[in-house]
Amino acid sequence: MPRPINILLVRHAVSAANLDRSLYQRLPDPKVPLAPQGHEQARAAGDAVAAWLKTQEPGGTRILCSPYQRTRETCAGIEAGLKANDVAYDRIEELALREMSFGLFDGIADEELPQLFPREHAHYQKHVDFEGEFFAPMPLGESRVQVADRVKGVFGTLIRDNRERENGWRIRNFVIVSHGVTLRAFIMQWLHLTPEWFQAQPNPANASVSLISSDGVEPYRLSTVFEGFPHRPTKQDMREEGVVQPAADTTVAGEPG
Repeated sequence: MPRPINILLVRHAVSAANLDRSLYQRLPDPKVPLAPQGHEQARAAGDAVAAWLKTQEPGGTRILCSPYQRTRETCAGIEAGLKANDVAYDRIEELALREMSFGLFDGIADEELPQLFPREHAHYQKHVDFEGEFFAPMPLGESRVQVADRVKGVFGTLIRDNRERENGWRIRNFVIVSHGVTLRAFIMQWLHLTPEWFQAQPNPANASVSLISSDGVEPYRLSTVFEGFPHRPTKQDMREEGVVQPAADTTVAGEPG
């Protein structure tokens, strides 16, 4: 039987690599921290999440966080906001919510790829030219479709934890702290949207909060709780987003598969 559920999707606050892509030449992606202003952004997102949760009916709240440094630091800001507003919660880390792996291409300027990795780049570019970047595999990394496949593995955890316990208590609210590509894949899979929808969407703004919700009767709806902190797109933002096509239909409905 369908049950009410709220899934708050938070992209990490602005990271040092969002502002300076050359950082990837010195640090592996999981160790990239937030930029100094990112900590304030994360706390603002935490206050927004807390304010929204306090308007809801009683029910448990669980945070699921990517284990990357920038998402852990963002999660710390969100937790500070929840504690300051007396919102009870628990927290777990979820490996499947990590960012897409760019493999050999990580930290390399686009114009250098054909010279450094001619065969690998030609293979990747073939997919881009014929299918778009959603299906294009990154050498020694992932494609966006692989991210979508692994993210769907989290759904069973959410559905299980949303079940009512013997005492009538259950987890009603989930806060997902993750990355741009991963959150787009999450939305696409939960709402049964298409690869074309995915490719039409830019990454959410840093520290933004989106919401997938249903009262258990009406179809799921996608909305915005907190706009976050947009910044002028950097080369790293464009690398993560891929080739953004004209906006697609964003009508959403249905049960998770």
